[in-house]
Amino acid sequence: MGEFIGTAFLLAGVVGSGIMAERLSSDVGVVLLANAAATAGVLLIIIYMFAPVSGAHFNPVVTLTEAALGDRRWAEVLPYIVTQTAGGVFGTILANLMFDLEAVNISTKARDGSHLWLAEVVATYGLVLVVFMLVRSGRTQLVAGAVAAYIGAAYWFTASTSFANPAVTAARTLSDTFAGIDPASAPMFVVMQLAGAALAWATVRLMYPTAAP
Repeated sequence: MGEFIGTAFLLAGVVGSGIMAERLSSDVGVVLLANAAATAGVLLIIIYMFAPVSGAHFNPVVTLTEAALGDRRWAEVLPYIVTQTAGGVFGTILANLMFDLEAVNISTKARDGSHLWLAEVVATYGLVLVVFMLVRSGRTQLVAGAVAAYIGAAYWFTASTSFANPAVTAARTLSDTFAGIDPASAPMFVVMQLAGAALAWATVRLMYPTAAP
């Protein structure tokens, strides 16, 4: 339940703030700034809210990496991913409805090209490093702020605006707005996110082979 509600709030924040910003400003830089700030704010709060309940992953690559590091049972991975994806879809539909759009309006915003794919590898690599280098060094209390700050920054320093999340990527195909992504562009984004997570897993294993007590 925590993963569903948290991911729903995350997508409502990502998509809803993109719609609001786009309606209030024609300046793309202002729209991106508003979108990044709202996303970072929502992430900070939902991680604090749901960390004691579900671990506050809201992201399949976080769940997969935790299992690959031996810190979560593999039997829990699929239910987590399904719940995260369902929550993301629900949050996107809510955002569409709150702004008087069709509940589902498939995005036509193409996000293709090797530069964007590289950006997703970098974005996801960094996100997973932030989470697990803090967790495995015994600084879990810093994760919420660090993740929010990283994602807010990565909106700006990555060409893809840092999706870094397969559930988010799938859900954002359902809104033809500023935050949307064409369904045809989504699969390669997910592949690059998985690649970034795999590289981060290897880095974390090298730097922190055992977790702090």
